[in-house]
Amino acid sequence: MNDLADVKEMKGKVLFNGVNILDPQTDVIELRRKIGMVFSRPVPLPLSIYENVAYGLRMAGERNKAKLDTAVENALRQAVLWDEVYDRLDASGYAISGGQQQRLCLARVLALEPEVIMLDEPTSALDPVATSKIEGLLTELKEKYTIILAPHNVQQAARVADYAAFFLMGELIEYSEGKEMFMTPKDKRTQDYVMGRFG
Repeated sequence: MNDLADVKEMKGKVLFNGVNILDPQTDVIELRRKIGMVFSRPVPLPLSIYENVAYGLRMAGERNKAKLDTAVENALRQAVLWDEVYDRLDASGYAISGGQQQRLCLARVLALEPEVIMLDEPTSALDPVATSKIEGLLTELKEKYTIILAPHNVQQAARVADYAAFFLMGELIEYSEGKEMFMTPKDKRTQDYVMGRFG
């Protein structure tokens, strides 16, 4: 994504399985199969529900219809969306609600069976019912996947985090188990943020 942003300088390393993903020699196509990303605003492709989920698999070369069918159904089930859309898989990905679109984007990631799923404020534009569905889904998915979540509020982080990190102005201030971070933060800046004194 940095290729699309006006990033002047990057310092340090981001290691994934011992490899610096910022290294220019990194195979970004392979990396994208291992690390999936879901953005704060749902971004369904201008395709059917089925093709939205199958897209990554098709790009990876999968052509077997039976395998695609199975992968699409499994991913939609994992995203708790199958029961809502199974009878209209040919409908546009835009024809479903915002909460359903967010789960559709998650299903697209899940179809590739990544090692890590990154979520940027996945419920910021959703109502409380859709938010609850996504949070419940994350609780189930973290049994199988490593999930990195940038939540849109402290309460959500406290509800879903096994581990939490607090960054301020690009600096890592504190890292600990989630309950510890939100109940007994060690750094005053973390405490001030958790208590709502800023942010």
